[in-house]
Amino acid sequence: MRLAAIAEALLTPHGIDRYLELVHPMLVRREIRGEVTAVEHQTADTVTLTLRPSSAWRGFRAGQYVRVSADIDGVRRTRCYSPAGSQYRDGRLELTIKTQGLVSQHLKRARPGWVLGLSQADGGFTLPEPRPEKLVLISGGSGITPMMAMLRTLADEGYSGEVVFLHYANTPADVLYADELARQAAGVRVVLAYTHAEGGELSGFFSREHLVAAAPWYAGARTYLCGPAPLMESVRTLYDHEKLSAQLITEEFTPPALTIDGSVAEGTVRFAHSGVEVPNSGRPLLEQAEAAGLRPEHGCRMGICFSCTKVKARGPVRDARSGAVSGEENEEIQLCISVPAGDVEINA
Repeated sequence: MRLAAIAEALLTPHGIDRYLELVHPMLVRREIRGEVTAVEHQTADTVTLTLRPSSAWRGFRAGQYVRVSADIDGVRRTRCYSPAGSQYRDGRLELTIKTQGLVSQHLKRARPGWVLGLSQADGGFTLPEPRPEKLVLISGGSGITPMMAMLRTLADEGYSGEVVFLHYANTPADVLYADELARQAAGVRVVLAYTHAEGGELSGFFSREHLVAAAPWYAGARTYLCGPAPLMESVRTLYDHEKLSAQLITEEFTPPALTIDGSVAEGTVRFAHSGVEVPNSGRPLLEQAEAAGLRPEHGCRMGICFSCTKVKARGPVRDARSGAVSGEENEEIQLCISVPAGDVEINA
């Protein structure tokens, strides 16, 4: 048995990480942490953090996201953010965050030396192998971050294909990475569209005319899309109409459509730690807990951030996304996407 494994066994039940973090939070072996090394405010409502991940970090592929955790008023909060740097710069993780919620406002105050929790990278919004000869990237607002990761990764690879990057912002002052975009390499055409100001190559909201002006060859290219819901819907509608949906790859952090049928709900739900017991309403466990006056930790409410994970002591639950039912005892589940399928007891 290796020395590390022996030490882990001797330090049970807390594990070696609980002791290493007393020396310094970045010394943990199993968990992933990121130390803030630089902070920049590119625009009035964003913050760009550069982090040095701990040794357990395995890197990412351009377009993926990571879950970032911070302790706020004694409660651990988790949100998902897409790295904006090249996937080949493993020693540095760059996150640009729009500061519009509890966690992002907290991170806006970050200083070098802060240590945040990280997850391994996840998500399938990534460039294919081999790289296509033509690419169209469309983003709006903070949806620019995975696109910057793609542009920077392609640059590091010496990509020789053709790229059009169509980005929407309210005004010139709202454009992230403006200086870098202005000096993109040959083969990359950056088209800025301002929705509430003049001065861009295009004005107003997305349209087929915008796409034709930016990339007249778009019908033969792979297209990546990330941004606000109205932009996403407009692009999807166009690609559906032109039967190009197979060429459109999207990334969005919005709740999926959950399949809920309250008419077949049965059994009771018991939250063991609080002693609260309620009739099963057929809604996800997070909603039932909140309706019962409980306040379990949660984040994305769509099964991505895992901050609402609890142990199910017993009983069957159905995954509201896939319909799969699991009845294992002492099983970790996500409250936001788990629907009771009978009597259920949760350690919450």
